Amino acid sequence: MKKIVLLQKWAKPILFMLIGVLPVIVLSGCSAASPSDPINADSAGIFNHLLIYPFSVMIKFFADAFHGNYGLAIVLMTFIIRLAIMPLMMNQARKQTDIKEKMAVLQPELTALNEKYKNDSRVDAKKQQQAEMLQLYQKHQFNPLNMGCLPMLLQWPITLAFYYAIRRTPEIAAHDFLWFSLGKPDLILPLIAAAVYYVQFRVSQSASAQIQQNQNKQMVFLGLLSPVMMGIFSFQMPAALPLYWAVGGMFIIVQTIILNKMYTKPNAATKKQPAGAEDL
Repeated sequence: MKKIVLLQKWAKPILFMLIGVLPVIVLSGCSAASPSDPINADSAGIFNHLLIYPFSVMIKFFADAFHGNYGLAIVLMTFIIRLAIMPLMMNQARKQTDIKEKMAVLQPELTALNEKYKNDSRVDAKKQQQAEMLQLYQKHQFNPLNMGCLPMLLQWPITLAFYYAIRRTPEIAAHDFLWFSLGKPDLILPLIAAAVYYVQFRVSQSASAQIQQNQNKQMVFLGLLSPVMMGIFSFQMPAALPLYWAVGGMFIIVQTIILNKMYTKPNAATKKQPAGAEDL
């Protein structure tokens, strides 16, 4: 049981690091090399054929529809991909809401259980406490490891494939969009991407509940680390990539706000508050 409690405590920071920070490291490492292997129909590999090449073809298609504007094509494709992934995120939001509701009901009983055994250091007492805690979890059908993060892991192949489609479509590098060249690093866009990443983290944190103070400090550190890494690596990347990240981050910010309003229920104590109590 102690292992379960520790996993519950560290699950969010670890998952956030895997989902938020690790892709930045992986992508930045991959971006260091020039795209010397343009994607085409003859590129070897299942991942190339099933995802990267189709994304490259779609980018070219939309760019042709926009009279050669590859920047708009990347923006539109980013929105299409995020809309396709949105059902997974809705499922995740529902699971997290369910966990929060169960935890709100379970917390008073857990507190009482901890109070019951806090002064008893016997080994048998600790085992009994763990057994009773398991019974509480079973009673409320609560699984502390079911964080609902599987949808976020499932979207990795799609977002990675689109990243490589941008990197390996040579036509993109020859075009400009707004004030920057899509094929060269820009000085302003990385700052925008980093700021979007930070706002995305803050919005996701404000939508989370029941985070302990020490865990919150860990999350804040990771939330600051990810935008900083994003900004640093983006200065070395063709501007098409921070454009993709910035647009995708803006979509996720809006999506998080909408899903939070859809699935977050009013606090029971607030609903039962007597009329005029807010004036006290």
